[in-house]
Amino acid sequence: MLMTATFLKHFDSIAEPRIERCKKHNLLEIILLAISAVMSGSEGWEDIENFGHLKLDWLRQYRPFKAGIPRHDTIARVICRLKADEIEKAFQAWISSLLEGTGCDVIAIDGKTALHTVSAWSCQHHHARCYGISKRDSKANR
Repeated sequence: MLMTATFLKHFDSIAEPRIERCKKHNLLEIILLAISAVMSGSEGWEDIENFGHLKLDWLRQYRPFKAGIPRHDTIARVICRLKADEIEKAFQAWISSLLEGTGCDVIAIDGKTALHTVSAWSCQHHHARCYGISKRDSKANR
């Protein structure tokens, strides 16, 4: 993942929801941690905290994390107080900047469990492909 100043620039504009005395951890560090963890497969607040402890040296390449990794309840409390439209706008701007810089296409993947299909949509070339339809036992992938 390209975690350059580009990421930090786009997410730095997100409004801080906390009062001054409740800011042990930097907001941009919490956002960087959460997005990096989720993009790496984390599925919950505890996973995000664990990712932070495992990848602290990597995270410190981009931000100092002077207060260390926040606890999962802190991560959840802060992220849940952010404005969804601000996060969406920052994320879209960041991804757009990556696409402009690399010239790559975005491939949107959509899986339908009930239909057992996976389809992909090229956002740049405006066409879709169906990559598989198969009947499976409902317990086959568990």
